[in-house]
Amino acid sequence: MRGQEEKIMSVEEVVGMGGVKISDDVIATIASLAASEIEGVSKMTGSMAANLTEILGKKKFSKGVKVQLEEDTVEIDVFLSIVYGSIIQEVAEKVQENVKKAIESMTEFKVMTVNVHVQGVTQPEEEKQ
Repeated sequence: MRGQEEKIMSVEEVVGMGGVKISDDVIATIASLAASEIEGVSKMTGSMAANLTEILGKKKFSKGVKVQLEEDTVEIDVFLSIVYGSIIQEVAEKVQENVKKAIESMTEFKVMTVNVHVQGVTQPEEEKQ
């Protein structure tokens, strides 16, 4: 660098050079990972096609999420299973908050709704002795 400062471009400068398009699948992946971080979420549940894809060896990180994108707003549906013994309402609220925060901080989209669909309850993993 020797006396020269490296120029770091801001998002505004990069966007000014052309358009930035974010795929629905990227938003779904962000939502899925954010939901999975919450204690009490056992797993994301997906469609039969997503489950079959995963059985065949391809991990789908957007599993269990449906995205509806309109201009600069997004609506999210999250499908998951809860660990038995968890308080469903509390887990669902934490999922809503974390998904909204993750999407809004990583993209410029405004999250209008995050609908949580609890599709199952799983036994907690037995502790290893």
